Amino acid sequence: MPILEKAPHKMAAKTLSSEEEPGLPKLPVPPLQQTLATYLRCMQHLVPKEQFRRSQAIVQQFGAPGGLGETLQQKLLERQEKTANWVSEYWLNDMYLNNRLALPVNSSPAVVFSRQHFQDTNDQLRFAANLISGVLNYKALLDSHSIPTDCAKGQLSGQQLCMKQYYGLFSSYRLPGHGQDTLVSQKSSVMPEPEHIIVACCNQFFVLDVVINFRRLSEGDLFTQLRKIVKMASNEDERLPPIGLLTSDGRSQWAEARTVLVKDSTNRDSLDMIERCICVVCLDASGGLELNDTNRALQLLHGGGYSKNGANRWYDKSLQFVVGQDGTCGVVCEHSPFDGIVLVQCVEHLLKHMMRNSKKLVRADSVTELPAPRRLRWKCSPVIQGFLASSAEKLQRIVKNLDFIVYKFDNYGKTFIKKQKCSPDAFIQVALQLAFYRLHLRLTPTYESASIRRFQEGRVDNIRSATPEALSFVKAITDHKPALTDSEKLLLLKDAIRAQTEYTVMAITGMAIDNHLLGLRELAREMCKELPEIFTDETYLMSNQFVLSTSQVPTAMEMFCCYGPVVPEGYGACYNPQPESILFCISSFHSCKETSSPKFAKAVEESLTDMRDLCSLPQSAAGKPLVTKEKATRPSQCHQP
Repeated sequence: MPILEKAPHKMAAKTLSSEEEPGLPKLPVPPLQQTLATYLRCMQHLVPKEQFRRSQAIVQQFGAPGGLGETLQQKLLERQEKTANWVSEYWLNDMYLNNRLALPVNSSPAVVFSRQHFQDTNDQLRFAANLISGVLNYKALLDSHSIPTDCAKGQLSGQQLCMKQYYGLFSSYRLPGHGQDTLVSQKSSVMPEPEHIIVACCNQFFVLDVVINFRRLSEGDLFTQLRKIVKMASNEDERLPPIGLLTSDGRSQWAEARTVLVKDSTNRDSLDMIERCICVVCLDASGGLELNDTNRALQLLHGGGYSKNGANRWYDKSLQFVVGQDGTCGVVCEHSPFDGIVLVQCVEHLLKHMMRNSKKLVRADSVTELPAPRRLRWKCSPVIQGFLASSAEKLQRIVKNLDFIVYKFDNYGKTFIKKQKCSPDAFIQVALQLAFYRLHLRLTPTYESASIRRFQEGRVDNIRSATPEALSFVKAITDHKPALTDSEKLLLLKDAIRAQTEYTVMAITGMAIDNHLLGLRELAREMCKELPEIFTDETYLMSNQFVLSTSQVPTAMEMFCCYGPVVPEGYGACYNPQPESILFCISSFHSCKETSSPKFAKAVEESLTDMRDLCSLPQSAAGKPLVTKEKATRPSQCHQP
């Protein structure tokens, strides 16, 4: 399994493992026939009738008594017995490590903080020092296992959730590979004291030791060191090529460039310092654009390209905190070690720490002269210069191609939806289906992440939101023939929300189909000379092309999450429901003529307005309130990117 543990540089404290969470059950393997029936039901209304008939026959053959499906199912049950989590390795490879696309936009989400108002560089550096101090405090809590265990809310409330992902926040690194990346886990992540962070400034990289002579640097010390870094970075005579650009390239291209880089011992030493750091802090120049939500999010997602801050990054590191001169701040996350809710919990802790500390005036308070931070050196051959030019050009293409908008729907929020006695998440998912149908006159395979942290080493499975019930509802709303009354449309809305809620419960209890089919497919790869037809069938291939990739990332503080689409003709739709509003981050690509993020945002507005109007019908017309399985999930624990 491509997860390496680097040997600790010092004695490491005890790490948390799944064995230390004895209360957590193993992820179940769903019954084979249940998964096959659900798969057909999920796809029947999304493909032509003749195609479905062919697929149905293929599925029946696969699931026949004594057939290949039953053999693979038995092997999966055996794997469940032997491993902490039967799908985690398959899932990590399939979702992240096998993906060859560049990390910016395609894979790495960003969390955008509220806009800061820095008067000068010192303000920017005080904010950064405060942030680093918060990171060190949070890491100390992790090192001492003092983070309280998360518990599920809503349906199955009170169940403990797996905490393993938290221990990857500051200890993980995604190493590029020619065919598959490797997730490297530092054993030293749990040392009592952290060692260093990397600061990026003017496309240069500096080592900032946070422990000197066994003493953790104070906020004042950190501020002093950051000022030295800014001064060193401003010296143009000393500037080195922008090596960080290479990490923004396709994974195989970056692996190739890295192979050339490591031939030189100077480069090897520099890479080692970056790969072992706690996190990266990017001191960005001003982006030069109006500081609205959309433009600040773009600065986080891709840095504005090579000419702006796009080279002032190191995308392989799990957490890159961006502190921009213009007040654009946030964090860019390499997604493979942890899911969105874990990132949000960490960031909310940091922001609370910063709010408590911001009232103190931070001065340069070092009594003793601290050793200057060290600039990382690079030896660049003409071959590396060629790789850099190619990476810069490709990043520019990513920047130009992204069609992105942050849209705030402020007619109502989750307070109104809860009054209808239904899950805000299910309600919004149905609205997204209606928005997509309005623009494209069809539904499409949809991904909504659902947390399976109720189980040992659980990450996510998929809620397939494009249900047959959603199709019936969206057709009723968009069909201009006066065939159905409003009360009949409301009944269809109730049914769509019920179906969405039921699938959600199925997913968070380990009974969804995507992980199960993935496990069967990967076992077939290991056992069979060629893949069974069920996994090469056009319906199965289409079922994994998520044209609509969605995720609810709710926050208790002023910030929001965003990411790009996962297929060229797709949309990314991340949403953050608040009591009286819902924030949407909609992404697509300009290269696809059929998609448009502003049009999708407009369609979302129309859909949410129509659904409110239906819910607001007089009781005599509407019948009972909009009831689904009450409190099926608390979305903040159950849905993440």
